[in-house]
Amino acid sequence: MFTQIFSQPKTILKRVKAFQSACLIFNPVSGQNNPQHDLEIIQTFLQPYLNLDIYLTSLEKGADQLAQEAVQRGVELLIASGGDGTVSAVAKAAIGTGIPLAIIPRGTANAFANGLGLPLTLEESCLAILQGAMLTVDTALCNNQPMLLLAGIGFEANTVKEADRQLKDHFGIFAYILAGLDQLKNLENFEVTLETECLKITVNASAITVANFAPPTSILAQGIGSNRPDDGLLDVTIIAPLNALEALSQAIELFECGIAHSNTENNHIGYLRVQKINITTNPPQPITLDGEMIEGDSIIFEVIPASLKVVASYQKVMASQEKISRLA
Repeated sequence: MFTQIFSQPKTILKRVKAFQSACLIFNPVSGQNNPQHDLEIIQTFLQPYLNLDIYLTSLEKGADQLAQEAVQRGVELLIASGGDGTVSAVAKAAIGTGIPLAIIPRGTANAFANGLGLPLTLEESCLAILQGAMLTVDTALCNNQPMLLLAGIGFEANTVKEADRQLKDHFGIFAYILAGLDQLKNLENFEVTLETECLKITVNASAITVANFAPPTSILAQGIGSNRPDDGLLDVTIIAPLNALEALSQAIELFECGIAHSNTENNHIGYLRVQKINITTNPPQPITLDGEMIEGDSIIFEVIPASLKVVASYQKVMASQEKISRLA
C-alpha cells in the first residue's frame, strides 16, 4: 500500500539517493503534538525502507552529543526531528563532513525548514528522505561556533530570551510576536562598530541581525529582502529607530521586504552583504545564535560556503535543476 501511494519518481536527477540506513535523533519534548504518536508515524514510513537507529534526546545526552557520536560511527544519514534547537545541534555535527542532514520538523517556529522551503509535515518529510534529493547550502561561524540561520544582537536577542518555553507552549510562534511587542517598551539604542576588509563604521542601533539565511518570518533579517542559502554571503541588517513607534513601523516594512524579496529604502535601516564581519557593541548586548543565548561584546562572523547537504523535497530540487538546465 505504502509503495503504491508513495512510489519513487522516475528521474535522471543525479543527486537523488536511496539511503540504506540512517540515525534518527528525536526530541520527545518538542512541539505540541503527542511525541509517541509522531514517532510511530515516522517509524511506519521509514522503517520498511531504512535500517533506522533511533535515539531520544534527554537531559543526560542532548542532540549535539548524540549527533557527534553518530558522525563518529560513520552514519550514512542524520535525521533531526524536533524544533530549531534540535535541528541546529544535529546540523552542527554534520557541517563539513559530507553526511547529509534530513529534517522532520516538530517545533514552534521551524525556521530552518521554513527558510529552506523544506517539507513541514511528518509524512512529506519522510517521503523526501525516501526520495533522497539534496541541496547544498552555506553555513557560518559566529565566534567559531557554527551558525545555520542567524544571530540577533540587541532587540531580537531580548525577544528570544523573553519568549520562554511556557509562553511558546501556550501561543506557539505568536509567542515571539508577543515578546517583541513587550520589548518595545524598553527599546534602547547602543553603539555598534562594524568592520570588514573594506570598511569600518560606528553607528547607533537597537538591533543588528547577521543572517546566513532566514525565512520572511525572521523580520529583522530582511533588510536586503532576499536571503539565499547558497550565495556565499552573510546578510547584515542594522535597525536604528528613533522611538518605539518607528521601530514597529520598521518591523512592518521589513516584513513586507521579506515577502516581496526587495530591499528596504528606509533611511534608518542599513544593510550590507559580506563574507566576514567583526561587530563590537558598547555596552555589551545580549546575543541569540540560532535561538540560543550566547555572550560577547565583540563577535566575528564568517561564512562557510557549500558546507552542508540537506535533504529537500524532490519537487523543489527538480525545479531548481530544471531552471538551471534552461540556461544551457
